[in-house]
Amino acid sequence: MIAPAPKPPLDILLCAPRGFCAGVDRAIQIVELALQKFGAPVYVRHEIVHNRYVVESLKAKGAVFVEELDEVPETDQPVIFSAHGVAKAVPEAANRRNLFHLNATCPLVTKVHREAEIHFRKGREIILIGHAGHPEVIGTMGQLPDGTVALIETEADARAFIPKNPDNLAWVTQTTLSVDDTAAIIRVLLERFPKITAPHKEDICYATTNRQEAVKKVAGDVDAMIVVGAPNSSNSQRLREVAERAGCRVSALVQRASEIDWADFEGIRKLGVTAGASAPEVLVEEVIDAFAERYDVRVELVTAAEESIAFNLPRELRDAAE
Repeated sequence: MIAPAPKPPLDILLCAPRGFCAGVDRAIQIVELALQKFGAPVYVRHEIVHNRYVVESLKAKGAVFVEELDEVPETDQPVIFSAHGVAKAVPEAANRRNLFHLNATCPLVTKVHREAEIHFRKGREIILIGHAGHPEVIGTMGQLPDGTVALIETEADARAFIPKNPDNLAWVTQTTLSVDDTAAIIRVLLERFPKITAPHKEDICYATTNRQEAVKKVAGDVDAMIVVGAPNSSNSQRLREVAERAGCRVSALVQRASEIDWADFEGIRKLGVTAGASAPEVLVEEVIDAFAERYDVRVELVTAAEESIAFNLPRELRDAAE
């Protein structure tokens, strides 16, 4: 009997932190506890977090996902707003229909909402650095009247922006941006408008920053990088870009192991693996297992930061959590 050919060796540098952040963990818990306390169905406006596996898992437990409130029938069951935050018009519409709603908005997104409101009350013109069409950006701009927040996506936008009063500006940012790209945009704004008001504390969240730092730590040492995450997940896309800019020949975003294009990974000796903030660890393990079927794998953990943050649950669900 001929022995199978030995597998080629592969070192996997596993980034830490990776995967679920405190805001995502809280949002998923809110849906699960609402199902536990109130039974199915529980309605969720928009994907609770940007991950198909998570959404399908919650659907199987009785969550019903809708894009808009008008898809929710007349009901006493809870309606949950996603972790990305919603415009003020959404809870107002829910109140008009007497819908019982729970807010799973990440507290760090809520912080940006409050900052924008304070700037507005102080009469400042507000710049939001973010990506057009992203649910978080829609929710943040929707905290204030139309036309009061200017969206800037690029350095070119920052150079072209013409304010009403250059001495009375403030900026806030989406929480899931590239740290480096955002810093470059802010440099342009500060150069053009030295009196612009900055956030009291960085708006890009700790989880986004830490996951990008972990990728930077390994990207220069590996032949390829896999980011486990969804294509509509902003923080996951940024991780892929960070690895690419650090010189990774292959930087791929996949939702599941089944999406790996093996031709891209032929001949690699070192692989970096990370996951966006809405990707569960089970999918990271699935990807590592897929490589282990083809390679003799050795996994090394590379840690950029320790995370211990946890957020409080809504009052209505605390008894269910005990």
